[in-house]
Formats: sequence, C-alpha cells, structure tokens
Amino acid sequence: MSCSLSLRHYGPSRGSHEHDHAQVLWTLDGALELEVDGRGQRLAAGQGLLIPPGALHDFEAPQGSHCLVLDTADPVWLDRALSPGHSQPVDHLARFLAASLQQGLPVSQALGAQLLAQAWGPGEVRAVLCSGRPIDWAGLQRWLQTRLAAPLTVADLAARAGLAESQFRARCLAATGLTPMQWLRARRLARARVLRAAGLPVALVAQRVGYDSPSALTAALRREAASPDR
Repeated sequence: MSCSLSLRHYGPSRGSHEHDHAQVLWTLDGALELEVDGRGQRLAAGQGLLIPPGALHDFEAPQGSHCLVLDTADPVWLDRALSPGHSQPVDHLARFLAASLQQGLPVSQALGAQLLAQAWGPGEVRAVLCSGRPIDWAGLQRWLQTRLAAPLTVADLAARAGLAESQFRARCLAATGLTPMQWLRARRLARARVLRAAGLPVALVAQRVGYDSPSALTAALRREAASPDR
C-alpha cells in the first residue's frame, strides 16, 4: 500500500486497532474521541491527527462523525508533527479532497496525499535528531524488563530516557527504525518467547509481559513469526 484516501463515518461503537503504516485523520463534522498510546484526545470538526505506525488507538464518536482518512506508507509522514502547524489550509484541502471522493472527481490520490503532507507542515524529527545526549538503550531495556506487565506509554519511556515525548519518538525512529510502541512491543514479544521456551504457560507469560489475554499474546507472536522482516 502506497496511500489510500477515504471517507469514513464513525459512530458510538468503540473500535480499537493498530497498523504498520501511518494514518491521518481529519474530522469533517461531529467530534471523534480518540485514545492513542494511552493518551485521550478529542478531535472537533476542522481538526486532525497523525497516528504513527504501530500506535494502538481506540476511537468512537458518540454523536457521529465523518472523517477524511489517509492511510499511507510514505516515509515523509515519519517526520511530521502529530498535529498540523496551521489547521485552516489543511481543512480547506481536506474538504476539497472529501468532496472529490464523494462526487467521483478524477483527482489523483497520490497527488492529494502529497498536498496533504505539504499543507500539514514539517515535524520535529529532523530538529531533534542531533540534539542532547545519546539514549542509553541497554539501560532502558534493563529498566523495562521488570515493568513489562505495566501499561506503559510513550510518555513513560520518554521520561525514563530524560527526553520530551516528541524527542524520544524521533530518536527511537532514528536509532531503531521503529516507533516507541513498536519497539516496546518487540521487547514484550522477545521476553515472551524466552518465557515460553522455559516452559511457562501462555496465560502466565501474557500476564508477565503486559498482554490482556493469552489469545492476544498468541496472536501477536503468530503475526510476528509471519512477518517478512523476520
């Protein structure tokens, strides 16, 4: 998948998922309630959010909401801020793209995605890559080993590393090629494999590495084993 623009309606039924590509949400009407990596926020009409790859997010719209949604694997979004620098130009563009989709106008989705990235504005990644002291990744992993059962967030990892959340996210992407939550998930699954190899039952392993249920852990291990990167 390179990019896909779509119109979606969200209702009062709560949903939850994650994906290995970036997703941009722009609220056209109503309000969308979100929780991304454990942090809640509300998007009113004319507001948007970039959801980084691997970020677990819950969503619902009690009164209903229509959104323009961009799903994209374009790496240009990895250095964008989570919210746009100037909302008005993005809102105008998002509404034009939404109207084009509704009316079936021959507008290139790839071009629309590029324009959306340009209107969104630059992010914070390049500005912080070379600033500050290096992250002690080995020390962070040792600290993490005794806390895998806890519902950790990006903010927790950033605080331990002594960085702002945006700085930690940028450094993590630069150093590992993973978002913070992808990196955390990899540590959880690595520990889970060690514990399973030692003969511990899957229910106990799930508790120790922070999964809500044995089935969720089993599914995560299967997805990882089937990944072409492994």
